[in-house]
Amino acid sequence: MAQYAVLIYANDSAHAPDSTPEDREDCDRHADELTGRNAMLAAYALTPRAMATSIRGDTVTDGPFLDSKEIVAGFYVIEAPTLDVAVAIARTNPVVDQGGGVEVRPIHSGGPVERSEEPAG
Repeated sequence: MAQYAVLIYANDSAHAPDSTPEDREDCDRHADELTGRNAMLAAYALTPRAMATSIRGDTVTDGPFLDSKEIVAGFYVIEAPTLDVAVAIARTNPVVDQGGGVEVRPIHSGGPVERSEEPAG
């Protein structure tokens, strides 16, 4: 079955280090629904834009790569038989009804990466 990345665009992430369960309630409910349907393979919530560090060439700056109204607040990977089904699944993301949006992109390749015992750095 095909895999799709669903990128979540919002004014900012609901997943600040000091966020409460109430702050994340809609996101968590949506994730539980997709997990219950065996559609979700992985999910990652990103922290707010103020915690980003951007690199362009030799320049490192605080903040997101682009200064825009909406940012990528998180993403998840789903399995679906067709793009139409993936779009229907992504459309149920609560951010769509909260003024944000999602982008669905077929995954070309990839997967878990073998890791050595040594930490990066």
